This record gives sequence, structure tokens and C-alpha cells, in this order.
Amino acid sequence: MNYNDIVSDVHVYGLENAVKGSKYPMAVDLSKVSGDITPTAVRLAQTPTGQGHDNFLNGVLVQFDLTFTNKAWVEAERYHFLDFISSQSTMHRITKFDLDKAYIEYTDPRIIAIMKEKVAEYNRLQAEDPQAPGLKEKYLEILYSNPAGFRLTAKMTTNYRQLKTIYQQRRTHRLPEWRLFCQWIETLPEAELITGKPE
Repeated sequence: MNYNDIVSDVHVYGLENAVKGSKYPMAVDLSKVSGDITPTAVRLAQTPTGQGHDNFLNGVLVQFDLTFTNKAWVEAERYHFLDFISSQSTMHRITKFDLDKAYIEYTDPRIIAIMKEKVAEYNRLQAEDPQAPGLKEKYLEILYSNPAGFRLTAKMTTNYRQLKTIYQQRRTHRLPEWRLFCQWIETLPEAELITGKPE
């Protein structure tokens, strides 16, 4: 597995304009300010998180599709500027997914077999009678039994400053998804502004 398995359809916006804005505090004539990345811009980007000198990184917007397991999504929700645009839904579609492809390799095959059995039973009953007694409860059983190794894809938006925080906190994380995500961060344009590593 590599980062292309979890991140796709990437778009980066505003890099040059944000770098230009990083130079405003020392500028007198704004017409002479460029979006060229200078050593000063790199130093500002690489200041410790929380000092505010890297604030211009907020202006570099990134949109992408992210495929994470339920386990990783729960952890991703702690980042306030990693926003969901929209995502696949277990609430609406759990009984329609191809469960042989939906789980990562660390999911116990016995659990997958139980899920497939529950989904097959629900789909059979639902096809026979959409108003069958207990059908709603069976759906809830499926939702609440779904293991943490289930993958969903979401369209996300964030910025370089939030990616800097994620990179600092997650690049050596126990979950392989986070390590892959951080490897992807290293491929972004001018990634040294996030990672502190020269390209």
C-alpha cells in the first residue's frame, strides 16, 4: 500500500499569493512584493507551531479525496481545519458496499464473514418486505457491528498550516494510514514549508 491508495484528486490553491502575503509585515511598497519563495518565507513557515509566524500557510488551500478506516477517521476529527466537504455514508449505504473490498487487511476475516451474513439477511428481508418488523433494528445491528477496519472516502479541504500540525504529530504514528498520509504531504508543492525538509 502507498499514499496513492488513500489520497487522490489533489488540488492546491493560493500558494504564490500566500507566500506574497508572508512578506507584507516588512513591506512598505506592496507593488514590489512577489510570491517568490525566499529563505525568509521558508523560515517563517518553519517556526514552531503556535507562534503565529507561519500564519500565511493558512492561505495555501488543499482539496483532496481521502480514504481512511473508521479508526483513522475518528482521529482525524480532532483537527479543526481538516474539513469534510462530503463523504461516503455507512448510514445510507452500509448494505450496498462490496464488503470483500471495504475492509483493510488487518480486519479479522471472521468479523467480515459476520458482517456479510448480517448484510445478506437484511437485504433479503428488505427485498421481501420493506416494512418487515425488526428491519430497522437489523440495520442498526449492522451499523453498530461494523468494525474499525472499514474504509470510507471523503472529499476534504484543509490548508498547509493544518497539514504542518498533522505532519508533526502523525508522521511516526502507529496507524499505517497516518504514515502514508504524511508521505503524501511530502509530495505537495513546496512541501518544505510544511515539513521543514528541503525538497
